[in-house]
Amino acid sequence: MSKRALITGITGQDGSYLAELLLDKGYKVYGLRRRTSVPIIENIEHIKNEIEFIDGDLLDLSSMVSAVKKANPDEVYNLAAQSFVGTSWEQPVLTGQVTGIGVTNVLEAVRIIRPEAKFYQASSSEMFGKVVETPQKETTPFYPRSPYGVAKVYGHWITVNYRESFDMFACSGILFNHESPRRGVEFVTRKVTDAVARIKLGMQNELRMGNLDAKRDWGFAGDYVKAMWLMLQQDQPDDFVVATGETHTVEELVDIAFSHVGLNWRDFVVIDSRFVRPAEVDLLLGDPTKAKNKLNWKLEVGFEQLVKMMVDSDLAKIKQLLK
Repeated sequence: MSKRALITGITGQDGSYLAELLLDKGYKVYGLRRRTSVPIIENIEHIKNEIEFIDGDLLDLSSMVSAVKKANPDEVYNLAAQSFVGTSWEQPVLTGQVTGIGVTNVLEAVRIIRPEAKFYQASSSEMFGKVVETPQKETTPFYPRSPYGVAKVYGHWITVNYRESFDMFACSGILFNHESPRRGVEFVTRKVTDAVARIKLGMQNELRMGNLDAKRDWGFAGDYVKAMWLMLQQDQPDDFVVATGETHTVEELVDIAFSHVGLNWRDFVVIDSRFVRPAEVDLLLGDPTKAKNKLNWKLEVGFEQLVKMMVDSDLAKIKQLLK
């Protein structure tokens, strides 16, 4: 019989790539979705008929219990969250409820209904925040600098707690920034590539940015979901940093994106203080040694290739809209 997987956050960037991966491996895939008047399924439109959707909400334990009961999964991937760092200052309580307490609801539902299932929690490099060492690895202390980062720390430690308290196969992937053409336009990488495409096509005149000196460890989401899957194929649960081990500035991102379409970014970028975080995270750089050695995980898409892929995708999308 094929394995069964339940994915929360299936309509997001990571959920869509993970669903593709699991379907390719022969899994029966269940996707949790919140009931909305207009479902947003752009990222999984091409595979929606291969997925069985279950209505539910991370804030409602009873619906999570029902979802786990219906899916009866071998593996549960909790990818759902209020995941935009900037919004977490505007909606700190909601972020804490969904991104923090929501993890407990999923874990509790698994513990009650399907304790033998393997559980994956999407932790985040934002937990390191004001980093105490570089590069950051699994043993690096957390120092979050946003409500989102704080909520992710809670989600991470409650996962460890359930693993140790109830002997559950529960693990966390501490993923550094991972991007793709499916990334939301509110995230800086997609904000840049979407603007570059619009500027190139004469639909926009400028791009307003915040801190161009901030450094991040950026990889391709399609590579990172493979690490998620590999974690749940191990004999023992463990936590892993997933990263490229390379750092790039926002200015490098901007330069590559504009250069790819033959433009000079200095002619179009305007620095706007509104886009500077209240508490900035200046440098994130992950050490993926453990994931590479224990999971045999490897990167396939480099930073420059990733940025160009996203620009090309946005150009194609906008040209299609202009037809």
